Amino acid sequence: MSETHDVKRITTPLSDETIASLKAGDAVRITGVLYTARDAAHRRLVESLKKGEKPPFPLEGQVIYYVGPSPAREGMVIGSAGPTTAGRMDAYTPYLLSLGVRGFIGKGKRNAETKEAFKKYRGIYFAAIGGAAAYLSKTIRKAEIIAYPELGTEAIRRLEVEDFPAYVIHDIHGGDLYAEGIARYSEQPA
Repeated sequence: MSETHDVKRITTPLSDETIASLKAGDAVRITGVLYTARDAAHRRLVESLKKGEKPPFPLEGQVIYYVGPSPAREGMVIGSAGPTTAGRMDAYTPYLLSLGVRGFIGKGKRNAETKEAFKKYRGIYFAAIGGAAAYLSKTIRKAEIIAYPELGTEAIRRLEVEDFPAYVIHDIHGGDLYAEGIARYSEQPA
């Protein structure tokens, strides 16, 4: 992420004030705790929550990173930790937003229902740069499995991050960086 433009430094859990200040297109650096979850972990988490079971981490204001990191090499906290395609979690995101989760990090587009849920429940969708997994892993200071260890790389992990780079894609105001980018590009003379 280039430092030649304004970068907003934010901490987790996300406060209402921070969430309201973010707009689609903002470059951010995140410091604090992120929780990891991909497809299998989302399915298990949502099933357990719907049964009334206690979540493996506090949901309010938290950020879930869609990642299944590779194993750490000797002397490293974690292996490569790049984002996975967010659309695969669209079936679960509105429900998790309704329970207080406020941010999600992945790559790629979200469906219309999920974009509406970001507005309704006051959540943010961030994109991390795909293909930069080794760089992203360098921002992770600590990693521990906290739930579903049998899922291997898809287990839920608690990550402590410092200056994790991302961009705001969907905000609570209805902003959509992908749609705005396409519109700007379409207006360019041929």
